Amino acid sequence: MSTPGQRVFKAADLNQADDAPLYMRIKKLVQEAKASGDLREGDAIPSERDVAEILHVSRVTVRKAFSELVREGSLTQKRGSGTYVGGQELRLEQPLSRLTSFTQDMTLRGLSTRSEVLSQQTAIATPEESLKLSLSPTERVSRWKRLRFANGVPMALEHAVFPERFLPDPAAVQGSLYAALESFGNRPVRALQRLHAVALDVEEASLLGVAVSSPALFMERISYLPDGRAVEFTTSHYRGDLYDFVAELTLAPDQTP
Repeated sequence: MSTPGQRVFKAADLNQADDAPLYMRIKKLVQEAKASGDLREGDAIPSERDVAEILHVSRVTVRKAFSELVREGSLTQKRGSGTYVGGQELRLEQPLSRLTSFTQDMTLRGLSTRSEVLSQQTAIATPEESLKLSLSPTERVSRWKRLRFANGVPMALEHAVFPERFLPDPAAVQGSLYAALESFGNRPVRALQRLHAVALDVEEASLLGVAVSSPALFMERISYLPDGRAVEFTTSHYRGDLYDFVAELTLAPDQTP
């Protein structure tokens, strides 16, 4: 009698019309089987060799898919035993009422963090940056594009822009950009945020380790110093499968239920 894991892969159609890489389609297959209940926590998964034979793909492709699924918590591997369906995956609630950095948020949850700097430059502000940060057309900004990780899992893709006068030495940034701003006496105290749903494009999905067109939460944030000057303009894509944004609402004093 076949196991649930064997049945899932034997019944699989990797959908040749899908433009996503093969390893991403295998990841999606496992994730959807978990969501539907076809795979449950503790179910055994066939070996990489068996899955490769069933799906007619290379073992390298299966290994890459399994490695990412293990890293994200969907699968677990036990030495000398095999691969199994994991338990609860990493999922975070992000409050919208508190101004903190990604590093602070993850540290408060007891999670390890790291950032992969994809690009960093200083240049004349674009028209949009000048508008958002209330800059003159000739002012310079520091731009950062970073991939943010928690416990080794890619969580968010971030584009951060700061007036150069507030972050004069980008080399001083070793981890948190907010910590670097604070070291120069320019830590923001309030921010305006806008949030809406988007579908990830090919580059964004590849960096975040999900399928193309996966849902994400797009956030735009403008942060301000105590004197009202804009110090930060950041846009971020947060993985929709790992993030819930939470806001606490209270009834206005002059209203009754």
